[in-house]
Amino acid sequence: MKRAIPLRKRLLVRLLITSVLIAMCSVAATAWLAVETTTRAIQEEQGQVLAEDMDILRQLSGYAATHRDWSGVERTVRTLSEKTGRRIALTSPDGTAIADSATRRTALPPRAAATLDPLHTDTFTEPGAQLSGIDPRAVGPYRLPLAERRRVAKLAMVRQQCFERNGIETAVAQTPSGRSVLTDADGTVAAGYVPMECADGKLNTPTPTEKKALTEVETRAKTCLERADADLVAPPRVKFEFTESAVRPDFGPGRTTKGGRDAADRQMEECIDEARRQQLAPYVAPAAELFLGHGDSAVPRFDMSAANKAKVTGVAGLVLALTVAVTALVATRLVRPLRALTHAAQQPPEQHVRVPVTTQDETGILAVAFNELTERRERMEAQRKAMVSDIAHELRTPLTNIRGWLEVTRDGIVDPDPDLLASLHEEAMVLQRVIDDLQDLAAADAGTLRLHREPVRADELLEQVVAAHRVGAEAAGVHLVTAVDGTPWLDADPVRMRQALGNLVSNAIRHTPADGTITLSARGEEGQVLFEVADTGSGIAAEDLPSVFDRFWRAEKSRSRRTGGSGLGLAIVRQLVTAHGGTVTVTSEPGVGSVFTLRLPDAPSPVPPHSR
Repeated sequence: MKRAIPLRKRLLVRLLITSVLIAMCSVAATAWLAVETTTRAIQEEQGQVLAEDMDILRQLSGYAATHRDWSGVERTVRTLSEKTGRRIALTSPDGTAIADSATRRTALPPRAAATLDPLHTDTFTEPGAQLSGIDPRAVGPYRLPLAERRRVAKLAMVRQQCFERNGIETAVAQTPSGRSVLTDADGTVAAGYVPMECADGKLNTPTPTEKKALTEVETRAKTCLERADADLVAPPRVKFEFTESAVRPDFGPGRTTKGGRDAADRQMEECIDEARRQQLAPYVAPAAELFLGHGDSAVPRFDMSAANKAKVTGVAGLVLALTVAVTALVATRLVRPLRALTHAAQQPPEQHVRVPVTTQDETGILAVAFNELTERRERMEAQRKAMVSDIAHELRTPLTNIRGWLEVTRDGIVDPDPDLLASLHEEAMVLQRVIDDLQDLAAADAGTLRLHREPVRADELLEQVVAAHRVGAEAAGVHLVTAVDGTPWLDADPVRMRQALGNLVSNAIRHTPADGTITLSARGEEGQVLFEVADTGSGIAAEDLPSVFDRFWRAEKSRSRRTGGSGLGLAIVRQLVTAHGGTVTVTSEPGVGSVFTLRLPDAPSPVPPHSR
């Protein structure tokens, strides 16, 4: 009865569902990637990563302000890149690479994001650089040695305690140069109001290191003013106000008379700034170009417009429809041959239906395998019918003889003399041999054929077979000869091996004319023991060679008892050899003879060579 397949279990439906799920995942992933990429581009275009860029710029500018060159900046660049998810690259003004968080040979962005120069820094990105444009962390010769730091820190603590006695809360902060200053609750330097007892002038008095640096600035500024042909009322004097984040210059009374007060101030400022830059240049890294690229860090999402959502939905629907159509077409082509296989398998077994092979893919291979299986089943069915007929024929002849002689003896026509009894006994033995052979084949087919293995010498095995068949061979006028190369051993059941070799010898005796020769040989070859039974008999036709080991096959189609046995001997030989893990083959030439070759696994000798 043909059983209907539920819709949810049909191959076509499952393929369609799978393809739809895959298409949906693909479309969703593609849409997400497009949205993420667009989001990043929009954010960078709108300046949403400005704060992040400023932090990178501030930290790298600070590195330049505190180092004489860029030789160790690679680690800082990679740390910032991992923290922000941005690509960070530094090059010299002429384009020579200094550091890059990306892999080598990765193209730089088209434009530099900023120029890193601690002596000309952005006054809006670094507090304390508003007046001069010099990074306040570039202290150079103003950096206090340890002894001066400790002395100034002690003075700051004394000043702080004095402020506390007068009810003013302050905190001690340290400038980049190492100088300690006081700050109030608002974070500004506590210099606006100083109680009388605290105004000792010691804390803000320059240390020897600072005085030396200030003198150098005054000298450089004076040279600048002279070069500018400025008419000074007095030589320039520079002092500095010490704040929390910087050392800020304060102009002294030296001023020019040309151009008025404003022009004098501007000229003084320019010369002092130039003097400071000249003074700090040996202590800071040279200018560099900063390039910022895209990274992999997560960024905030944005909401798409209705038009963009409609576009994404339309494209997703189109891809989904195309995927379903293609999958349906492919699935239909895949299911068609499977349906043909199912229809052929549901036909009655006796029809042996084949299916057409229309493809060369897995389905085509399955169709070929199905046809081969059908052919084997057809051959096995034919062999089964032939075997039943052959068994009936083999059993009918001796049973008919026995029944006939028993009936005539019962009717008194023939006396039960010894010759009659011997004839009946011979017919009974024929029946017994057929039954024994069938029993051996049945045991081999069922896998219950028991083997009693033991080490066996090949030469002794051949001698035993020859001794058992010598009388029959002499009666037929056939010579039995053995030839053994060395002393090969095998692990086998000696009784079953004598049975297999005996069947070959018996078969050879029946088909070898008088004065013929049967040669039994054995030799070792590449881990195997080769037994050969060669005769000089009538041989086997080439078209019959593939069938010689079939059950009940006989070269004499008439199945005469005079020219052959039951037709089971060679089939038993093959089963016994296979049970021992070996193979049997035959070569033959009509009128010349046949050679049966048995290949069996060898075994090590159980007896040492010197003891034999």
